[in-house]
Amino acid sequence: MAGTRRRPGNDHRPLMYGAVAVILVGLVLVSLRVVPGSPLRPTASSHSAGSPGRSTSAATDRSSRSQPTPSPSPSLEPLPFQAQDLDLDIKGWYAWSVLDKRTGEIIGSKNMGETSTTASMIKSWIVADYLRRADEAGQTPSSAKLADATQIIRDSDNTRAEQFYNNVGRSASIKRLLSTCELTDSKVAADGGWSRTNLSPRDTARLGLCISDGRAAGPKWTKWLLNEMRLVRGVGDFGIRKAFPAAEQKTIAIKNGWIDRTREQEMHINCLAIGDTWTMGVMVRYPINMGYEYGMKNCQKITEALLRPAT
Repeated sequence: MAGTRRRPGNDHRPLMYGAVAVILVGLVLVSLRVVPGSPLRPTASSHSAGSPGRSTSAATDRSSRSQPTPSPSPSLEPLPFQAQDLDLDIKGWYAWSVLDKRTGEIIGSKNMGETSTTASMIKSWIVADYLRRADEAGQTPSSAKLADATQIIRDSDNTRAEQFYNNVGRSASIKRLLSTCELTDSKVAADGGWSRTNLSPRDTARLGLCISDGRAAGPKWTKWLLNEMRLVRGVGDFGIRKAFPAAEQKTIAIKNGWIDRTREQEMHINCLAIGDTWTMGVMVRYPINMGYEYGMKNCQKITEALLRPAT
């Protein structure tokens, strides 16, 4: 027999060779996708475009995303005063100081650390010292004593002020003032009297803060004392708060001092004021023959010169 004949279709080798060829081509294409520089290598955009759940327009770099703008810290309202060198037509010596109750910052004239005798201005401390010490001792002043204190503050009664001064230990009270209110320029009078206590305008502003924050009269009596100082009347109602509109004057606590010093042949006029956000001290000295009113008006004049223009 010449040989066995194969039936058509029984030889599968061509199909096998084709399959192998397809596999080889596929492997080549896959390898080209990972070769750097290959046109078949996928780009970053081609990855992100097919990623489920992510926007194709979103930036992939976190640092490039917009960050929330932090809220600015609230700035404090400016005080009604502005620091400046005054050149006023005032005879004699004058100095001033303003303290920001919110920050403790002090502004003032170059000579705000110089001292002058306080006269009746110091009565604000004497009454405060009396009230605080009474509370610390567990005592409540009688109605009569409170009425005396009212007359000392509102009407500047000298006789009652002397009685209170004796009660609080005279010069020992002024020493407590210096330490309690952290005064740096002031000192006890050589003769130990309250009227000749030496305070600077800077320490006067510090005394105002000491009264306002409760160190002077203590937590029980501070509000009462500030209210009495807002009700100062008669001849003692002059100076700093007179520079403000009438409605605002009622909110400002004051205690002023005025005296003719025959030994020095000078008038000593002093002004203490306590506002909502500030305290202020103004002091003037000038020849004795010029009278009280000249200094009283100049306390107001100095304040007016320091006030910011009305908006």
